[in-house]
Amino acid sequence: MNPDFQEKLLRFTLQTAREAGTILMSHYGNLQKIKQKSSAIDLVTAADVDSEKYIVNEIQSCYPAHDILTEETPVESQNSDFLWVIDPLDGTTNFVHQLPIFAVSIGLQYLGKTIVGVVFNPAVDKLFHASSGFGSFLNNKPIHSSSTITLSDSLLVTGFPYTHDNYWNHGFTLFKDIYSKTRGVRRLGAAALDFCFTAMGRFDGYWEFGLQPWDICAGALILQEAGGKVTDWDGSEFPFSGDRILATNGEIHRELEAVLSRKKT
Repeated sequence: MNPDFQEKLLRFTLQTAREAGTILMSHYGNLQKIKQKSSAIDLVTAADVDSEKYIVNEIQSCYPAHDILTEETPVESQNSDFLWVIDPLDGTTNFVHQLPIFAVSIGLQYLGKTIVGVVFNPAVDKLFHASSGFGSFLNNKPIHSSSTITLSDSLLVTGFPYTHDNYWNHGFTLFKDIYSKTRGVRRLGAAALDFCFTAMGRFDGYWEFGLQPWDICAGALILQEAGGKVTDWDGSEFPFSGDRILATNGEIHRELEAVLSRKKT
């Protein structure tokens, strides 16, 4: 990848994320209608739809030959080497309840490798970004994952799936097991920000299952470029599907992996 072109793609992504964030804030506290998707807690709003429409239109205007994978609306494939992976509003339930923990997440892959990741929380004007090989930043200042070396000294973050099935019960069992080994576990409800907060050292690690590509694409790159590590629960390469994600500062990775790998899903 030509570095100048990669920088151009990053600038485009940053600007697009900021504008999408402005769209979200125009709806914040002013929603007229909320729809349910897979369950009563899996929500979609006009903010999700309008943000996504803007991002897709910008990509198609500037890079019409690129493929797009996004949460709300399928986009016809162009069979491109480039794939934009978009979550127009990560943390919709938080957004609906006016809890300012939500974000626009835009990742770009080239030949299956993520090369640009941007996560923007417009409620507090926090813009995270990373470009492969060039580090991670928060509002243009470099960020790095924590130096915590033991699980017992760690603060972690996790999430739970929407569907109340056997995996749901498993998730709470796992939560209790890991909670007892750490300083605490938080549940914020926005996967992209969970990655970013781990990247900046606010958390030492993050695990979840049942995610989607748009939940993880940008955030995983931001954490990796900040010095962290992202894998499957068993230490293998993390799945693009988001099925099982373990993301840490790298120092506590093996210890947390040992706990997760004993828990079969």
